[in-house]
Amino acid sequence: MFQDASDLAAMAEALSQSTDYRVLRRLVPRPTSMPASGRETKIGILLDTETTGLDHATHEIIELGMVKFDYTPDGRIVGVRDTFSAFNEPTAPIPPEVTALTGITDDMVAGHKIDEAAVNAFVDDSVVLVIAHNSGFDRKFAERYWPVFERKAWACSATEVDWRQHGFDGAKLGYLLNGAGYFHQAHRALDDCHALLEILDFDLPTSGAPALAVLLETARQKTVRIWAEQSPFELKDSLKRRGYRWNDGSDGRPKSWHVDVCETALDDELTFLRTEIYLREVEPRLQTLTAFTRFSSQI
Repeated sequence: MFQDASDLAAMAEALSQSTDYRVLRRLVPRPTSMPASGRETKIGILLDTETTGLDHATHEIIELGMVKFDYTPDGRIVGVRDTFSAFNEPTAPIPPEVTALTGITDDMVAGHKIDEAAVNAFVDDSVVLVIAHNSGFDRKFAERYWPVFERKAWACSATEVDWRQHGFDGAKLGYLLNGAGYFHQAHRALDDCHALLEILDFDLPTSGAPALAVLLETARQKTVRIWAEQSPFELKDSLKRRGYRWNDGSDGRPKSWHVDVCETALDDELTFLRTEIYLREVEPRLQTLTAFTRFSSQI
């Protein structure tokens, strides 16, 4: 029997009251609006790219999505101010595995080019923060195409919120969205931005604060990148277990293992290197990072 939207909503509400069921609702993007006057707010952008591959130096962007939103300094999302969505035709055919993942075909992007002036107008001086769910990936691609992103502060909702600490089993976008009670069309740039907005507006069960508040607190802190150059090869597994990542040197940075730590953990990390890796006094190369430099290919 056909049931209208009000019937379905009532059924969903009834099920959600039971501990035996969980209800997921299709994510409906928020309408755009301007914040009420007299309220202190800041402007941020949620950004997502779809690309032909993982290498920001050789692969290409095929879709850019952005959501411009207002938030209070304590991390409460006020509303959506504007959205941006555009295709870009790459110089080579889209790999089949990318089309299978994203649904984006060569025909969909044919003849399209993302206008740099339009991007610059969207990412204007009023924007104080750009957030992506994998900023280590998206920032490098965005900076390669549009230098305006080099001058912005960035935050990463995947790595700068300890989701496991807050009761989640992982940081994948779809999983977090399900935890907030929604499902969506994954791997399309603008849809993923709308999904991220709801995730960041979700009150964490451990603290009652929105996830955005936790992200802002982390992003505002300085971190230190430690380069464990010329570390013994046979101890690479110890470094990996400690959270170090390998850089192959092809990007002009050291060919070395490295890790980012908060300033308060720096002494402990140096002690680990001196006592368990090098077995002597060393002075590793250190880089202080902020939201303006973190995740960037420019450092």
